[in-house]
Amino acid sequence: MSIQWFPGHMTRARRQIQDKLKLIDLAVELLDARIPISSRNPMIDDILMNKPRLIVLGKSDLADPKETEAWIERFKYEGHECISVDASTGTRVGEIPGLARKLLHEKIARQIAKGMNPRAVRALIVGIPNVGKSTLINRLAGRNIAITGDKPGVTKGQQWIKCGTEMELLDTPGILWPKFEDQLVGYRLAMTGAIKEQILDIEDIAFFATRELINRYWDTLVERYGIEEDRPADVEESSEIVRIMEAIGRKRGCLISGGRVDLEKTSGIILRELRAGKLGRLTLESASTY
Repeated sequence: MSIQWFPGHMTRARRQIQDKLKLIDLAVELLDARIPISSRNPMIDDILMNKPRLIVLGKSDLADPKETEAWIERFKYEGHECISVDASTGTRVGEIPGLARKLLHEKIARQIAKGMNPRAVRALIVGIPNVGKSTLINRLAGRNIAITGDKPGVTKGQQWIKCGTEMELLDTPGILWPKFEDQLVGYRLAMTGAIKEQILDIEDIAFFATRELINRYWDTLVERYGIEEDRPADVEESSEIVRIMEAIGRKRGCLISGGRVDLEKTSGIILRELRAGKLGRLTLESASTY
């Protein structure tokens, strides 16, 4: 299956962001800590041009902590300021305004030298759909001002939001890109919930997710679902992946007439529990391989 999704409002969002660049001091680029590469819009460098950037690895509570630290070091090595946060609990979110001012220290120093009182940092927050931008903004603002949801496409327009006296944030709709050159990117975005399920083949996405979990977190699958099947010797063999999905379905009682496994229902369980962190803290992309 080829996964593509580029609604018209995303085209408008890109144009609106570019129109606002002259008003902002820096960009906060929010990535999913489970898939830092796949959740990074390759168009973002062209969109933001040379604006200073703070990379925030969100949903860190769902990601493997060792892998998250490795990604932070990787981004810092590339010259970016980077921090991981858990916006759902607020962990480390309070450090963001200080890091933003650190990135702008030369500009702020020049303003002070001229006798000016530096104003609040104006930041643009960008990221793909359902990466947690609104939850992060609400934490920074200390109030529920941005609309949140557990599905992509919740934020429809732009709005300025005051975050104390140190920062003002411009929220924007999530932007995907028009074509996934690497279909693995599309599948990883789909399995973590960045693309609306209405346009997806849920069994296809769950098949991919199961294969990824067998490859990376077999013991986790066994523990979560009580799988008694042997680990597939060849994870490229489709029948082997289906065998494990059916084992999960039987354990969860997803049976239909004739004792067959309802793969659609099983697929829904796998994806919901993966996205909710029920399988533990998982990272699907390793810094050492990119």
